[in-house]
Amino acid sequence: MIKAIVFDLDNTLVDFMQMKRQAIDAAIRAMIDAGLGLTFAEASKKIDHIYKERGIEFQQVFDTLLYDESNKIDHKILAAGIVAYRRAREAALVPYPHVFMTLVQLVKRGIKLAVVSDAPSREAWLRLTYLNLHHLFDVVLTHEDTGEYKPSPVPFQTALEQLRVDASEALMIGDWAERDMVGAAKVGMKTVFARYGDTFGTEHSGADYEINDIQGLIKIVDEVNHG
Repeated sequence: MIKAIVFDLDNTLVDFMQMKRQAIDAAIRAMIDAGLGLTFAEASKKIDHIYKERGIEFQQVFDTLLYDESNKIDHKILAAGIVAYRRAREAALVPYPHVFMTLVQLVKRGIKLAVVSDAPSREAWLRLTYLNLHHLFDVVLTHEDTGEYKPSPVPFQTALEQLRVDASEALMIGDWAERDMVGAAKVGMKTVFARYGDTFGTEHSGADYEINDIQGLIKIVDEVNHG
């Protein structure tokens, strides 16, 4: 019996990488217009390198870029980049097809919903709230809540405890096999690989189920609970 589903956030509910790329590209163009002495290709390469070193959620990427270039931060250029980034991010931050419909259908079936994400807490809540999905989840956990990153079993076990369900009664859906699938399996959860959000070219996910559209969750729940 499935009583709860735990979701990864980025590239499972929202196409994070597409949003990030569009926002960064807009910021680069705006900074160049404001006086940044780099070509688009040069700035893009340097920003990608900063993210690779500091993590994709690093919040001072433009500050670092500017300081690395001139040992100071030109706030005219920085402001242009930040404003352009935020505007483009909001325009590009959309859920995958059928996300809202699927979540509502699951709630109607009495399924408890949770998010377990490695994103910073503030950013995770901003994304969920901007998409108007925040009210659909019973539990939202980030690295800041548990002190552990996936695939540590701690975030998954904490979610189960807060949902008040056993591991055998919960599914985990995510796009990153080595983190989402492995971590959930460690605590005994069944796993669903969100192939539609895979950015790694994963051949073998190791998941119990694979879906190409998030609404595939409804079929899995119905088959398990009423099959």
